[in-house]
Amino acid sequence: MSIRGLKKKQPKTFKVKIITVDAEMEFSCEMKWKGKDLFDLVCRALGLRETWFFGLQYTMKGMCTWLKMDKKVLDQEIPKEDPISFHFLAKFYPEKVEEELLQEITQHLFFLQVKKQILDEEIYCSPEATVLLASYAVQAKYGDYDPNFHEPGFLAHDELLPKRVLRQYQLTAEMWEEKITAWYAEHRGIARDEAEMNYLKIAQDLEMYGVNYFPIAQNKNHTDLLLGVDAKGIHIYSINNRFSPNKSFEWSAIRNISYSEKELTIKPLDKKAEVFKFFSSQLKVNKLILQLCIGNHDLFMRRRKVDSIEIQQMKAQAREEKARKKMDNQRLAREKQLREEAERAKEELERRLFQLEDEARQANEALLRSQEAAELLAEKAQIAEEEAKLLAQNAAEAEQERQRLEITALKTKEEKRLMEQKMREAELIAVKLVKESDRRAKEAEHLKQDLHEAREAERKAKQKLLDITRLNYPHMVKYPQYLPTDTKDANFDKGSIKLDLKDIDLKRLSFEIERERLDYLEKSKKFEDRLKELKSEIHALKLEEKQSGLYS
Repeated sequence: MSIRGLKKKQPKTFKVKIITVDAEMEFSCEMKWKGKDLFDLVCRALGLRETWFFGLQYTMKGMCTWLKMDKKVLDQEIPKEDPISFHFLAKFYPEKVEEELLQEITQHLFFLQVKKQILDEEIYCSPEATVLLASYAVQAKYGDYDPNFHEPGFLAHDELLPKRVLRQYQLTAEMWEEKITAWYAEHRGIARDEAEMNYLKIAQDLEMYGVNYFPIAQNKNHTDLLLGVDAKGIHIYSINNRFSPNKSFEWSAIRNISYSEKELTIKPLDKKAEVFKFFSSQLKVNKLILQLCIGNHDLFMRRRKVDSIEIQQMKAQAREEKARKKMDNQRLAREKQLREEAERAKEELERRLFQLEDEARQANEALLRSQEAAELLAEKAQIAEEEAKLLAQNAAEAEQERQRLEITALKTKEEKRLMEQKMREAELIAVKLVKESDRRAKEAEHLKQDLHEAREAERKAKQKLLDITRLNYPHMVKYPQYLPTDTKDANFDKGSIKLDLKDIDLKRLSFEIERERLDYLEKSKKFEDRLKELKSEIHALKLEEKQSGLYS
C-alpha cells in the first residue's frame, strides 16, 4: 500500500477549543463524531467520572445552548469558527453537594463555577455571606494563614467580592481585606477540598443557586414572568423577584411536560389539579426548558433509587479517598504541628543559645574585668604595701624628727628665752644708746655753741686788738712794716699767748668732738650689726618653729 493510500484513509478532522472555568484545551475531532464522543474525550482529559452533571455549552445568536449528545457535532447549529469554542460547565446541580459530589475534580469544577456566578452577580449573596465565602476561597487558594507570609496587601490582586457589595459599602480595599483575613485566620487546618466543600455548602442554601431562569408569559397577553428550573422542580417568579417563587412544581408532583410551538404545558400528577400553560418567546427556549427539565427530573429520580454499582463503587472510592486524605491531613497536620513545635523549640534553643552566648560573653567580659580588677587590686595592694612601708619609714622618721623637734623645741625655747633676753638687753642698749646719743647730741650742741662763742670771742679779741693798734700806732696801721720789731713782739706776746691758748683749746675740743662722733658711729654700727644678727636669729627660730608645727 502506498503512502498516498494511507493519507486518503485518514479521517477528516476539525478543531475544537474547550474552555473550562480555569483552563483551555484544544482537541482534533473526527467529522463523524457526535456530541457524546467529544464530551467523553473532554471528561477523560479531565479525569472526570461524574459526567451527568456537566455539558458543553455554546452561544448562538445571543442564546446559550447545550450541545446535544446524540447528534453529530457538525450537524448542530454551532458557530462557524475555527476552532469551534465550547464551554465545559455544570448543566445540572446536586441537591446536597456533600453527598452527591464524590470526586475532587467534580467538586473543584463546581466550586469555581459557583464562585464565578456569585462574583458575576448571577447568584445573589448577602454581604456577610460573601465575606465568609471569600475567606473559604482564600483558604482553598493559599492554605493556612501565616502572618509572617501573608502580609497586608496579599489579596490585592484577587477578586473575592461582587462589585455590588463593594459599591454598597464605603470601605477601602484594606478594610475588606482585614475583614476577610479575620475569617480566614479561623480556618486553620482546613484542607483545600474541605474549604471548597464548605464554600459549596454555604452557596447551595442561596435562593438563586442552581436555578436557570427563562422569561415567559402566562397567557397570550404576554404577562411577564420568570420560569426557573433547578434540581428540586419548576418555579414561577415575578419579573422583579427571583428569590421567592409565586408557584412551585416539585418533580415528584409533575406528571408530564410537553410543548407545542411556543406553548409549554405542565401537567401535575394530581389529575384534578389545574394544568399550567405558559408561552415563551421562541421555540428554542421551549426545547431548552424541556431539555433541562428532563435532565433534572432524571437526576431527581436517580437520587431516590438504589445507587447503581458504578455509583456505589465511586462512593466507596470516595469514602476511601476521604478517609485516606483525612489520615494524610491528620498526618500532615501532626507533622506540621511537630515541625512547628520543632521550629519553636529550635527558635527557643536558638534564643537560649543566643542568651547563653550573650551570658558567656558577659561572663568573659566580667572575668576579664575581674582579672583586670584583680591585677589592679594586686598592683594597688603592692603599692599600698610599699606605701605602708614608706609610711612606716616615714612614721619612724617622723618619730625621730618629733624627738629631734622636741629636743630642738627645748633648745629653741632656751634659745628663744636667751634671744628674748638678748632682745631685751638690746632694747636696753638701744635705749641707752638713744639716751647717750641724745646726751652726746646735746654735748655736741653745747660744744658747737661753745666753739661759736669762742670764735666770736676770738673775733672780738682780734677786732679789739686792731682797734688798740690803730689807737697806739696809727701810722703803723697804714705802714706796718715800719713798726718796730720788738715793740710789736712785746705788745703782741700776751695776746698771742692768749690766742694760742685759745686755738689750742679749740683744736682740742674739735678733736674730742670728732673722736666722740667717730666712737658714736662705730658703736652705732656695731649695735646695728648686732641688731641684724639678732633679727636673723629670731627669723631662723621662727622658721624652725613653723617647720616644727608642720611636722607635728
